[in-house]
Amino acid sequence: MVKVTPDIDAEGWCPPAGFTDKSGKVVEDRIYNRTDFDKHIIVEERRQIVARKITEFLKGNDRFAKTIVFCVDIEHAEGMRREPANANADQVAVNPKYVMQITGDNEDFGKHYFTIMDFRSVTSLFADKDFDGDPVRVKEARQDDDLSGTESESDDTPVVDELTGEEIDFPIDWSSATTGIAEGPSPPPASRKITVNGVEVTVIKERVQYLGSDGKVITESLRDYTRRNVRATYASLDSFLASWNQAETKSAIVAELEARGVLFAALDEEVGSAFDPFDLICHVAFEQKPLTRKERADQVKKRDYFTRYGDLARKVIEALLDKYADDGVLDLENPEIIRLDPLSKLGSPVEIIRAFGGKPAYDAAVHQLSGELYRSA
Repeated sequence: MVKVTPDIDAEGWCPPAGFTDKSGKVVEDRIYNRTDFDKHIIVEERRQIVARKITEFLKGNDRFAKTIVFCVDIEHAEGMRREPANANADQVAVNPKYVMQITGDNEDFGKHYFTIMDFRSVTSLFADKDFDGDPVRVKEARQDDDLSGTESESDDTPVVDELTGEEIDFPIDWSSATTGIAEGPSPPPASRKITVNGVEVTVIKERVQYLGSDGKVITESLRDYTRRNVRATYASLDSFLASWNQAETKSAIVAELEARGVLFAALDEEVGSAFDPFDLICHVAFEQKPLTRKERADQVKKRDYFTRYGDLARKVIEALLDKYADDGVLDLENPEIIRLDPLSKLGSPVEIIRAFGGKPAYDAAVHQLSGELYRSA
């Protein structure tokens, strides 16, 4: 979880005397804060900095990662489609749908609702009616049901609140009302948002928080959290080393620790991406000095490990070490690795295995190589 705090959210914003909005009207002299922004007052620079931080994150990770921006209303959604589109003009030029507004009241398409198709019962999570309102209609479908005309169906069945047992009275949709003489109450006056620009907005705090395996935000430091989770499984360094060295695949140990809540990606960012999971655990959980993957590979290269093999076999061993150092490949014993660059350039799988004297000899050599990488520990 990345929490970004603009200064005007933390400290509030008070317009200078005589400050006018974009329509030329003087802005009320009071302190505006987070509850006002985008609901009562639009600060264009605030929206721009939000779009810029979203874009910064996407560019640093994955430009096509699915990203949802929750907005307070339709106007806010329109604005937060426009600002990210401007910030990602290169992608929008290729595909105009790179940034899309998804609202139930998208009048560009004559639509005042949206349909959720739920195949995993995730809509049970939408239980907060103050957040997204009550569903107008729920249709439960079986395998043979035809859904092609679902959106044109009408349903006069009253919607009853499961908690109170009372019928829910949905408000009149004034946005779709036709002109003419109407009986009943008049639509409530819409509150006017004011729009201002020329406000200096900066980010004063950017904090990364992580969710534990229980789905809750980790309140202790990442290192303390990691240490506690690792030591719940491995009480001592010796027990961890024994498990690591005896494991058929190193990735199995990593997967086990991840299942127990260890966040290796977060540790990569905090401690350094040059270390493999073994050194991250030894360093954070057991206070050992870490070695980078390159340092471990170089240590093996300096030993007389290569001298026992022929020319092709030595090149294969060296390529495996480079693969580990550069790409962080843990399971050198994976038979598919010899089909990958740079090993595939040294010969076919048959030629590589033959250089070691056969499959059993090749497997034994790679198993020993894996042990040599962690021998210094």
